[in-house]
Amino acid sequence: MKNEQSVSILDRLLEPVSRSLNPASAKALAEMEADPVAAERVSVLAEKCNEGTLTPTEEREYETYVHAGNLIAILKAKARLYLKRHATS
Repeated sequence: MKNEQSVSILDRLLEPVSRSLNPASAKALAEMEADPVAAERVSVLAEKCNEGTLTPTEEREYETYVHAGNLIAILKAKARLYLKRHATS
């Protein structure tokens, strides 16, 4: 129940972003890729996490990146959905 409630609240919080999409912004968002330096840092932290060698500071940093990544993934999904719904022949 808590997870469903969290998803519902998150969806409500992101609804203004969905409403502000247009074809150009949706395409840009859907195609957005991580900065190579940031992606490498996340990769290093992920490997250390899998090995169980993260320091407490690195664990907090990694959790922040994971949460941000999840949010970005949701926004990208909303952009792809927008593009699918507004596709022109």
